[in-house]
Amino acid sequence: MLTILGFAMIATFLVLIMMKKMSPIAALVLIPALFCVFVGKGAKLGDYVIDGVTSLAPTAAMLMFAIVYFGVMIDVGLFDPVVRGILKFAKADPMRIVVGTAILAAIVSLDGDGSTTFMITVSAMYPLYKRLKMSLVVMTGVAAMANGVMNTLPWGGPTARAATALKLDASDIFVPMIPALAVGLLGVFVLSYVLGKRERKRLGVLTLDQILVEEKVEETETVLVGAGGSGTGTGDSKATVATGGSGSGTDAEDEAGDAERFQVLDPNRATLRPKLYWFNALLTLTLLTAMIMEWLPIPVLFLIGAALALTVNFPHIPDQKARLAAHADNVLNVSGMVFAAAVFTGVLQGTGMVDHMARWMVDVIPEGMGPHMALVTGILSLPLTYFMSNDGFYFGVLPVLAEAGAAHGVTPLEMARASLVGQPLHMSSPLVPAVYVLVGMAKVEFGDHTKFVVKWAALTCLIILGAGILFGII
Repeated sequence: MLTILGFAMIATFLVLIMMKKMSPIAALVLIPALFCVFVGKGAKLGDYVIDGVTSLAPTAAMLMFAIVYFGVMIDVGLFDPVVRGILKFAKADPMRIVVGTAILAAIVSLDGDGSTTFMITVSAMYPLYKRLKMSLVVMTGVAAMANGVMNTLPWGGPTARAATALKLDASDIFVPMIPALAVGLLGVFVLSYVLGKRERKRLGVLTLDQILVEEKVEETETVLVGAGGSGTGTGDSKATVATGGSGSGTDAEDEAGDAERFQVLDPNRATLRPKLYWFNALLTLTLLTAMIMEWLPIPVLFLIGAALALTVNFPHIPDQKARLAAHADNVLNVSGMVFAAAVFTGVLQGTGMVDHMARWMVDVIPEGMGPHMALVTGILSLPLTYFMSNDGFYFGVLPVLAEAGAAHGVTPLEMARASLVGQPLHMSSPLVPAVYVLVGMAKVEFGDHTKFVVKWAALTCLIILGAGILFGII
């Protein structure tokens, strides 16, 4: 019964948010509360929620201060050279911009933290997507898949969990998987190329000057009409440009509008601190090194980093308050989502739904599939890591699967490597706090992101699994 209710709860949540019948925060709180009552454990709901909040509180704290830290770094211009470099490569070509998104997300993912990756990637790429009117779910989807592949790094989490659960060395799991993961990452780049070509076909290729002129025309027309929105579509803007309208008579308003929509690249924003560039770069490098080396817990590192960044770059208290207020929306959105997710995970684990779902999945495996348990584990890693946390999968399910595989001569190393296959899909799971950073900063509905990314992420997972089998790794 708990198995059915567990799957029903997850399915209800996904359907409601994808159909936009409920907001993610409301769905994450109300649906598990309702199912907790169905299970007959409504009286223990408070305990489950507190347990869930307690387990995710460090993550919420990390995200809050990480958003403030990277927000300040964006304000002071640390990532402007990165954006300019991508601009130079992309040349306002949608295809190049999507490929650039995948490359940037993969590179930044080397720090092993998904939230950091998404904050840097979205900060750099969001202005480009907005200016060219590109699909923002393409950006979130490509970034999530690239990060999902790179999340298998030994310091990224899943590999370490698999090694701990099966008492193996993390390098013995990861190093042989590199060829298969490289093929998976190549698959993400190819997919980003295809999606970029689709965006290029839809939008065409413009120069940055053309884009700036079109936006200024739209801004001018909006002011004249007195409406709150743009009032015109892309075609109207192009028609105005063709007739020579440039909106040059309102330069101050134009620059203010550009600064608001494309703040990362506005060269005249008041928050820039060019004299402190190398201090900020060194601070960020030190922070990322400390994360990788685990000198201190990540929430503590970001708390100290945010305090230092604010104090050094904005020594006056009113300026510090202004920066905190500027990023308060993202902080509230993401931290609120994490605490709401704590209700969902707390009920799943507290009621025993996760355990029953895991055992059911193991029990339905036919006896004849025993010698192919590595393949089975790779396939099961897609739905299981999507519907439960990495901790639940690697510490709760993987040992059971490994024991079943050992009975048929499948080594724990093969099982551990196969268990990494589902990570590109896992990074878009509603139970992963980092995904709320991604969709929140990109201003994308979680349901829209889910509908777009699931099929492509699953394909990426299958590419990695196929490559692993072809190379004899799994």
